[in-house]
Amino acid sequence: MSDSVPSPEPAVDVDASEPPAPIRRTSPVTRRIVAAIAILLVLALVVVTVFAVVSLRRPLPDVNGEVNLPGLSESVTVTRDAQGVPDITAQTDLDLFRAQGYVHAQDRFFEMDYRRHVTSGRMAELVGNVPSAIQADTVTRTFGWRAVAEQEWDLLADDTKTYLQAYADGVNAYLDERDPGELAVEYTVLGQSVTVEDPERWDPIDSVAWLKAMAWDLRGNYDDELGRALAYTTLGTSDNVENNVAVVEELFPAYPEETNQPILTADEISGTPAATVSAEGLGDDLGTEGLDAAIASAEAALDAVPVLVGRGDASGSNSWVVSGEHTESGMPLLANDPHLALGAPSIWSQIGLHCAEQTPDCTFDVSGFSFAGFPGVIIGHNGDLAWGLTNMGADVTDFFVERVRSDTYLRDGEWEPIDVRKETIVVNGGDDLVIEVRSTVHGPLMSDALPELESATSTPHDDLRLGSYSVALQWTALTPGNTADAIFAFDRAQDADDIRDAAALFEVPAQNIVFATTDGHIGYQAPGSIPVRNDVDGAVPSDGSWPRPGWDSDYDWQGYVDSDDMPSVLDPEDGIIVAANQAVLPAGVGPFLTNDWAYGYRSERIRTLLQNEIDAGRQIDTATMSEIQLDDWSAFGATLVPVLLEQELDDDFVDDGQELLADWDFHTGTDSAAAAYFNAVWSDVLELAFWDDVPPSMRPSGGSQWLQVVIGLLDDPTNPLWDDRTTLGVVETRDEVLSQSLENARLELTSELSKRTDDWEWGKVHQLRLQHPVLGGEDIPGVISGVFNPGAVELPGGTSIVNAIGWDASAGSFDVTTGPSMRMVVDLDDLDRSTWVTVTGTSGHPASSHYDDQLDAWATGETFAWPFSAEARDESAEDTLVLRP
Repeated sequence: MSDSVPSPEPAVDVDASEPPAPIRRTSPVTRRIVAAIAILLVLALVVVTVFAVVSLRRPLPDVNGEVNLPGLSESVTVTRDAQGVPDITAQTDLDLFRAQGYVHAQDRFFEMDYRRHVTSGRMAELVGNVPSAIQADTVTRTFGWRAVAEQEWDLLADDTKTYLQAYADGVNAYLDERDPGELAVEYTVLGQSVTVEDPERWDPIDSVAWLKAMAWDLRGNYDDELGRALAYTTLGTSDNVENNVAVVEELFPAYPEETNQPILTADEISGTPAATVSAEGLGDDLGTEGLDAAIASAEAALDAVPVLVGRGDASGSNSWVVSGEHTESGMPLLANDPHLALGAPSIWSQIGLHCAEQTPDCTFDVSGFSFAGFPGVIIGHNGDLAWGLTNMGADVTDFFVERVRSDTYLRDGEWEPIDVRKETIVVNGGDDLVIEVRSTVHGPLMSDALPELESATSTPHDDLRLGSYSVALQWTALTPGNTADAIFAFDRAQDADDIRDAAALFEVPAQNIVFATTDGHIGYQAPGSIPVRNDVDGAVPSDGSWPRPGWDSDYDWQGYVDSDDMPSVLDPEDGIIVAANQAVLPAGVGPFLTNDWAYGYRSERIRTLLQNEIDAGRQIDTATMSEIQLDDWSAFGATLVPVLLEQELDDDFVDDGQELLADWDFHTGTDSAAAAYFNAVWSDVLELAFWDDVPPSMRPSGGSQWLQVVIGLLDDPTNPLWDDRTTLGVVETRDEVLSQSLENARLELTSELSKRTDDWEWGKVHQLRLQHPVLGGEDIPGVISGVFNPGAVELPGGTSIVNAIGWDASAGSFDVTTGPSMRMVVDLDDLDRSTWVTVTGTSGHPASSHYDDQLDAWATGETFAWPFSAEARDESAEDTLVLRP
């Protein structure tokens, strides 16, 4: 900065005939006041800036040196690599998990605290009198997640209990002698509007309850089940229930086995016939005003639960394994990239857990992706075996329509008492709220959960003796189980038998497990508690795809599929296993899992790319596996563009957009103009064709289900589903819908991007805006939002593309909603050649350099080295913290 005096302003010519204007001078007092105010403003700015910087940096943990950790039997070493990923080395299992609890609390305590408030129905205690938080608490209390977790504690193995307790002790050791501002800056921000007290101590049940949230977001087909019932009213065209059901089922087409292969083929598993029972179904109850209102109320209540892991049509995952006969090293390769909700921080917390020496007291040597708040590793590898998970989508929820009269419900001709309990929701800064939770033998009455939604009170028939409708939810995760035991079983698994045993414990959520071993085997195993249902004769399918009549016990679950009967395969002949949310089995084969799968476009593309390499005689390596994860070819485009090009457009301006499709290679890179135009067309097709046919909650999201629906309609250009029911006296056909969509998309992108199609790019509209779970909403002031929420990132891909970076067509934008929450490739020949990446980073502290330091690499498809051996870990270590007893 120069110390020279500024030059005076240039002279201004004045008319000599005019008297000079009076010179206005500021008094010395005024000058002093202005100067003082300026100084105060500068000082205030400095104070605020310093306070902000200090507050942001205050929670950053020590990652070098030595600290005391009470309860340890011996010293534990925590090294961190360039991405801040911790590797923990200990002498005993208990020391290992105690240290993991400490490290998770160092990096992610607010995330852990937020999760336990959600899973126990106590969000309002954390954020105050926020209506959405109170609604979420009400619904979660209605589920009773925390109560179920408490019941599960008594079922868990003694070892599991000791691991969970050691983890909790490690978390609490970090909490001791630290005030909230030292734990996370979120508490400092929340303290401006609510009372923030010292967080309560971590309890092992807090960890177990988190598994319920994971299971809920990955629960299967409940959206489709409610959607069918709600669509019945808008699509029904006759008084014939069976005909109307058939019309609704057009929107839920069968899995296309002829083009998209299930995970397992018919010769790999035998079938199990279902029993047939005659019973009274819903029949004429469907479509009545009272039932519709009850179902809509249940749906709205369930939507109030915060998304913690990921849900919706674009949620899913890719995983596959390739045997050594096809690989460069001669040993298997495994890839996995779960498509889940994307937020800041990431869902996953990368970590390594290593025993310095394998002994009876120290049995773990595992690395991978953990959940902050739960010990162990959820997905990853140990020294003998790697495993990946994808959502199976099995039907593990059923809605039972109950006939309710006062505090009783009808069951097999008798009125049984409804179970009633009261729950108290504590509201930070407000009055406590007492709610009443009502349940039947099938589960909680979800249609009663939020009274402000005015659930149905009308009667199913004119006979008042039959009562009113309510909707109960039966869900496997509301039955106490042993899923927590399964996590540690996976972490120590060595072979297919170990995976099968672990899968028998992994009751919820139902997942596809692919695995590979360092001695050359590959395999698949389906776990999960899968309900067995009677095959009841009637006009409405009784397979769990529609709500079931609670008043008839023949519709009750008949138990669960035996774990020995769950689908599995070891070393298939073709040397490839692909599990990407497609059908597990051909229709009618093996135990019934569900009818509502993803439709297999990702899995078929992965299999095709792998087979292309094999047919070309090229050996597959880790780079090939990563390249396949990034594939952005659109099966939607390849299917629909030929029909779109057939449409005659009279306007040259509109034709400019159509010409883009003629030269499109169906790849959806960020710079693709054709991808931007096609997705805009696809969104308009869905709106014009289907918005008039379904309730608002069921508007097409644009996933593979809707592609399958449209494929079924392309050869039926006058199908009533093409017609817009809102245009009275006019009947639209397929070609009118497609042509109008081509025109609308041209105008929309012209308005949003440019009149020139050369300026269009998919990445300009398809962007990820990561949000913090509490401080990421639109109402958060920009100065705070900018700290917690990374800037927008342009992304390729899309729904049902291998690089599945999803968007929701019903939302009116192309903003990214879900995507690969992490990517990993495991090389079973040399585990140190494995690679991984997550969306944001290891830290939950915005001031940390590891808060989002993996984001750019993730967005562009890069990965990082994944050191596993002691030598590789030592070489990559940049920070070392020693935890001493």
